[in-house]
Amino acid sequence: MDDDDRRLIARLRALDSCAVSDALDSLGLPPAVTGIAALTTDRRIAGRAVTVRLTDREPVDAPVRHLCSAAVDSAGPGRVLVIEQRTGIDAAGWGGVLSHAAQQAGIEGVIVDGPARDVDEAAELGFAVYARFATARTARGRIFEEGFNIDIAVGELTVRPGDLMIADRSGVAAVPADRAEEVLAKAESIVARERAMTEAVRRGEPVSRVMGASYERMLQQGGES
Repeated sequence: MDDDDRRLIARLRALDSCAVSDALDSLGLPPAVTGIAALTTDRRIAGRAVTVRLTDREPVDAPVRHLCSAAVDSAGPGRVLVIEQRTGIDAAGWGGVLSHAAQQAGIEGVIVDGPARDVDEAAELGFAVYARFATARTARGRIFEEGFNIDIAVGELTVRPGDLMIADRSGVAAVPADRAEEVLAKAESIVARERAMTEAVRRGEPVSRVMGASYERMLQQGGES
């Protein structure tokens, strides 16, 4: 991770998923995904995506290894693992040993579009696991890895390797790598505008006036920022 990447991720981490989602909306990009919750810690995570797709079809002639393990080995600081587990099978796309390995590697956290397990263990570690829900059911013999560092689906989003990810208690957002500067600048502008509005309310201005027509138009494409 070079200095430019560190600065970009630091800017993203200073925001929240709501500001990023609003910025994406205003630029005509897909907004945040809802329904993926923080299972182990309230800590916000931000970084570049390392992706994994899981399937219910056992691959032929594939290396014998546990799902997600190669992705963990390939990642490190400033990286967020993003896992597609949309098979409909109640089986964990993430577990305890993987949490230990990911934390050891300095990975920021994991986002699973599907279930995860060993959440108490990950919570004791302080490792951030975001997932649709928790399960105790193992993946072994139920789901398999189709590939990693490939395009995947998360909610209505397509997440590509290297996209910027942010997750917190409000939701999960993905920023396309080639639009990162534009989205972050827009999100920072929105935060500054809303901070000024909050200060106005605290000074006693009526909220109906503060959150008037200009606020309602704030996210229109090409409108006010």
